[in-house]
Amino acid sequence: MAATGSGAATEPPGLETQRREIETLLREQELRVGESWYLVGRRWLDSWNEYVKTGDQNSPSFPGQIDNTELFENLDSYRLKERLVEHEDFILVPAEAWHKLLSWYGMLDGQPALERKVIDLPSTLKVEIYPVEIFLCLHSNMDDVVTAQFSRTDTILAIQKVMQKQFEVAEDAEPRLWMKSSDTSCERLRNVHVTVLDSCLASGMQLAQTYTYDKANNNCLACMKPWHELQKCSFVVIWALCGWTVIMELRNSDGTWPSSRPQIMRNSVDEQDTFRGQPGVCGLTNLGNTCFMNSALQCLSNTPPLTEYFLRNSYLDELNFNNPLGMKGEIAEAYADVIKQMWSGRHYSVVPRIFKTKVGHFASQFLGYQQHDSQELLSFLLDGLHEDLNRVKNKEYIELRDADGRPDQEVAEEAWRNHRRRNDSVIVDTFHGLFKSTLVCPECNKVSVTFDPFCYLSVPLPVSKERVMEVFFVSLDPLSKPVQHRVVVPKAGRVIDLCTALSQTTNVPSHQMVVADVFNHRFYKIYHVDESLSCILDRDDIFVYELSASCAVEDEEEVLLAVYMRERSHYRDYGSGGSNYSTSLFGHPLLMALPRAQCNRDALYQLFLQRLARYVRQPDPAEEVEEEEEEEEEEDENDAEDNDEEEELYKNQTNGVAGDEGEEDTEKAGPSKKEESSQENAQNDGQNKNDVQPETSPNNEVGEKAEEVEEEGSNSELDRGSSTEEGQSACGSTDTNSQDAADGEQVAAEAGKEDEGDDDNEEDAEPIAEVNKSMTARRCCAEKKRKPLFTIQAVNSNGTTDQGMADGSTLSSCSQLYVAIDWDPDMKKKYYNENEAEKYVKHQSMDVPQQQTTVQLQECIELFTTVETLEEENPWYCPTCKKHQLATKKLDLWSLPEVLIIHLKRFSYTKYSREKLDTIVEFPLRHLDFSGCLLRKAGSDCEPPSRYDLIAVSNHYGGLRDGHYTSYARNKDNGQWYYFDDSKVTCAKEEQIVTNAAYLLFYQRQDKIRQPTLPPPDNHITSTNHDGVGGAMEID
Repeated sequence: MAATGSGAATEPPGLETQRREIETLLREQELRVGESWYLVGRRWLDSWNEYVKTGDQNSPSFPGQIDNTELFENLDSYRLKERLVEHEDFILVPAEAWHKLLSWYGMLDGQPALERKVIDLPSTLKVEIYPVEIFLCLHSNMDDVVTAQFSRTDTILAIQKVMQKQFEVAEDAEPRLWMKSSDTSCERLRNVHVTVLDSCLASGMQLAQTYTYDKANNNCLACMKPWHELQKCSFVVIWALCGWTVIMELRNSDGTWPSSRPQIMRNSVDEQDTFRGQPGVCGLTNLGNTCFMNSALQCLSNTPPLTEYFLRNSYLDELNFNNPLGMKGEIAEAYADVIKQMWSGRHYSVVPRIFKTKVGHFASQFLGYQQHDSQELLSFLLDGLHEDLNRVKNKEYIELRDADGRPDQEVAEEAWRNHRRRNDSVIVDTFHGLFKSTLVCPECNKVSVTFDPFCYLSVPLPVSKERVMEVFFVSLDPLSKPVQHRVVVPKAGRVIDLCTALSQTTNVPSHQMVVADVFNHRFYKIYHVDESLSCILDRDDIFVYELSASCAVEDEEEVLLAVYMRERSHYRDYGSGGSNYSTSLFGHPLLMALPRAQCNRDALYQLFLQRLARYVRQPDPAEEVEEEEEEEEEEDENDAEDNDEEEELYKNQTNGVAGDEGEEDTEKAGPSKKEESSQENAQNDGQNKNDVQPETSPNNEVGEKAEEVEEEGSNSELDRGSSTEEGQSACGSTDTNSQDAADGEQVAAEAGKEDEGDDDNEEDAEPIAEVNKSMTARRCCAEKKRKPLFTIQAVNSNGTTDQGMADGSTLSSCSQLYVAIDWDPDMKKKYYNENEAEKYVKHQSMDVPQQQTTVQLQECIELFTTVETLEEENPWYCPTCKKHQLATKKLDLWSLPEVLIIHLKRFSYTKYSREKLDTIVEFPLRHLDFSGCLLRKAGSDCEPPSRYDLIAVSNHYGGLRDGHYTSYARNKDNGQWYYFDDSKVTCAKEEQIVTNAAYLLFYQRQDKIRQPTLPPPDNHITSTNHDGVGGAMEID
């Protein structure tokens, strides 16, 4: 009897044949992971068994169509009942047996086939009776939720396809899936090729469980444990996930994701959906010293094969999430997001913040916002993209073989084949070529030939052995201005070589020179003659000071003195716990050598006045008199006020009654009044002593002697020079009182000798003592009134901390001393000529223009293939000699990739020097021919050509310490060249591309270049940031 209904297709065989075939399949079929088994209701299958046993096809026990009605909770959703037990409620049949039964008997209309997968549980295989129930929705409409069932062996890709069909999403759309758990947290389902079970276990989702249950014996059919101990059973069958929701998110037309909400720079809010620009002509915002990253990204963005690979979504099928050398696909996805935004034509500028975060996460050297090298970032990015997109999932170990005399063609093909067995990605397809490396042992002449892959060529630039330096020469002549010289020195030379070269133009012996780096008005470093010139950068301000001839011979009694200029503020600084005046450095410091005996304040003050004579004006005598008279008038007024206060106080103390004690006080007060008049006369003594007419008095004789002593003292001081008193005042710590006391004792001794035999003069002893006190006060007052131009203070090497003096007036015994000339703001303004101090003259050597060195790119490539000897730090182990050897090494180009990256090694780091080479490298924009340097000749039709055209350039402006990166790139669609400066993009002309800033060159093989599909635009600014950040060139 043939079955009618769903699934009936063939005439069934005999009943005995049916019974034998089905029983054989049920008995012999083993469980295999991933295979399908089907649930058949126990009642229908029992009916079938009775039917086939009768042997009569017309038997009334015919089972009819396959009917699983008893297994469903309801016939609307066809949801299985809970706690169904195998062999009691249903029987599991293999797929082959199911298809036979279905073809013989068919199935009731509307009922679904209950197909279940075999899953691998710990220590056992089980048929998945209850599939995973998952809620599905779109990110744009999360209220519209549908429920679907999936096997744990189904992949996430299967869920994605079901969702695309359910929600009518186009097949070419680019979705990404999120898994949302019951606690509202979301996690990306990055790897769509993993199973549902692996995905939920990896995310730690909570699983609901059921068990294989024997109702008759109330125990587990797997472990035979009682029902109340089933929690300990290891043979549980996972059947459902609690609250698992899969959300599908679709990429916006501008390349962004709705959940990312990136900061996009546009003209205004109104233009967010209306702007349409040339795809690829899009800036990148500088996030803070990220111009190196922007430059590298722009060059890669304009590499056609790589960009088209991402725009076609080809990367989605090749993401390698399990590569231990990769970044779990995150770098490739982040790079794809940037490329899709840049080539959407919807943005002026894109903010690559997420990409920057990913790079810093996987490469800690790029964390933060420090300056970096664009070539280093490019190297990391190409390697990261390769590992994230490597088609080889399990890398096999391959033992490399030496050539051993085999032909180069055979060895090269073997090396490339071995490389592709472990490395197969779009990066290898596009950027990888092959070197030939030849090593020759200098001892046994063993030749080792290997072929190694490369991703870019790092070619050296011809380096000159000489260096041009610009320095300022400061002569001993205080009236001579500093002279700027340009000298040629050996690049690997020492400071003495700089002095020798400068000596030829200045006629000053090199041993009378000292070289210093001046930075921020202080000496950053004072160099020794044996130090390497590599310590001095081109941007450093180098001063060479001429020393006195006496310092040519090293002597313990001679010191090198560094002199700083400082200006005191008007107010004291109480913030640091002291009450000193705060100071700030200004002007150019000085270096001078002098005997240690002259390292006292008096001598230094006079010496500094002499060395600063060109821009420090010394006060005229008339100015000093005016200043002293003004100060004297102010002091007289103050003294008169003080005397009135003292007299009033005296009256109060004596109640206005003049007694004997009062008379004594009056007599003692007399000399003090006379002292005041003596001080007034002393002021005039320095100018015209003949005008002083002493009054006749009992003490006239003593007064004349006092005047003579004072005159002698004044003359002696004038003989030493007026700077003595000024220097003492300038020091601030010189003990003038002890000096005046000594003078007073000398006057008293002379007076005592004259009056030895005269008893009548004994009464004059007391007045003489009073006169001595008057002279002391008068000298002190005179010194105070002669205000110095500046003061001198010992400081540290930074000129910021005042240092104590060894004995109050002499500097310490160090061979290197630092002192500061402290200027009062008013005195500096009056006597210090800042304009004159900053003046300098240029030597005729500065007028000779520096010739810009120019080399051809071909010269750099030839230099790259030149034979060289390995350095001692990197020897080669010779298998014949059984030891490390400094072998000779030669690199040759065997095969070149579709896109060739040439890295110009502008940054030179050797044990002798560190510098950036600003050499102009003349590189062709078209027809770069490598046929002359390729070992594998392109003679046959199957060999690719060796001519290349330029497609992008990464530029670096600046030096070693800082700089700025930009890029030139040719748009693949319209063929126009553009200049990318972070967020600013402008059209460029071909003649602008070749500069001394070129750092990375991107060439594409001519046979792979496609003609532009769009006409070139007008030559004007095509894209720039409007009302956005980073419009101007940002110097990092």
